[in-house]
Amino acid sequence: MELPEEIVTPRLRLRRFHADGSDVPSLHAVLGDPWTMRFYPRPLDVEATTAWIERSLAAYEASGFGLYAVEDAATGDLIGDCGPLIQHVDDEPFVELGWHVRRDRQGTGIATEAGAAWRDVLLDGTHVDRLISLIRPENAPSWHVARKLGFRPWRGTVRAGMAHIVWCLDVPT
Repeated sequence: MELPEEIVTPRLRLRRFHADGSDVPSLHAVLGDPWTMRFYPRPLDVEATTAWIERSLAAYEASGFGLYAVEDAATGDLIGDCGPLIQHVDDEPFVELGWHVRRDRQGTGIATEAGAAWRDVLLDGTHVDRLISLIRPENAPSWHVARKLGFRPWRGTVRAGMAHIVWCLDVPT
């Protein structure tokens, strides 16, 4: 599945990460923030943020998609990431739609706007029959985003020793 180089919404520009490392500082401001990453085992350090981007770059080559940088269209600031990636749930592969937004922009609809753009691209003729989102039970803000995008709780799983709810969105037939 080959997806667009960028997706533009009224407030956002979703684009592939740059391979030159220039996105690392801005993405680290998101993924290295303890509050933003409170539902993860720990915030990411610079090296882990770099590896996060490198996995997205590798995913573009391997599957044609991966997490994209989320930029504020008005300022060009990188304020998060969003996009599809292959995740295994109990040894079964699924396309997950994931998102992270910089703390000062959380609660403003950025994750919902970026997620809706990706949802629409993914469900429009890409042969994806189900999208999932892995969300910790205590992560109510992400539950809210998932519900707005049309996802529903489907089942539970354990990842990295932590309980997760697998939210799903089945493609209408």
